[in-house]
Amino acid sequence: MQNQTDFTHFNDQGRAKMVDVGEKPPTRRSAVAGARVLVSPETFALIRSGGMKKGDVLTVAQIAGVMGAKRTPELIPMCHPILVDGIDLALSLDEERCSVEIRATVSCDGRTGVEMEALTAASVAALTVYDMCKAVQKDMVITDVRLLEKTGGIHGDFHREGEE
Repeated sequence: MQNQTDFTHFNDQGRAKMVDVGEKPPTRRSAVAGARVLVSPETFALIRSGGMKKGDVLTVAQIAGVMGAKRTPELIPMCHPILVDGIDLALSLDEERCSVEIRATVSCDGRTGVEMEALTAASVAALTVYDMCKAVQKDMVITDVRLLEKTGGIHGDFHREGEE
């Protein structure tokens, strides 16, 4: 079991703080996150055909994900504002699952990782899919928001087992 001293985001009084990364050397960092939006067969067909009244669901969600990654420190209180080098979102349709699959990749040269930016990008893209489709389906499910991999930093690399 971890105690309070194991958590870096608390000060001596037990209150939240932003970690000082000023002494860490900049290194190449990257993170990949995923998310999934489960939809009905009817909604899936409308997304695939481009028949949603609000427009091209996948393109709008892709742009929203990029915007979300760039605004992460405004949304997550203890995230550092960082100079992101690249953000890429790939959205695809999985007919077997009847889902929109989202994969967000973020990279930088910096003193802190980009996991939160990748997770935010995937989440915002998923929320945008929901927003674009909610007029035709209210019971969509946003699921499986997860870190798939990360590289760089003192904690080393991570790759989630069983993921492509």
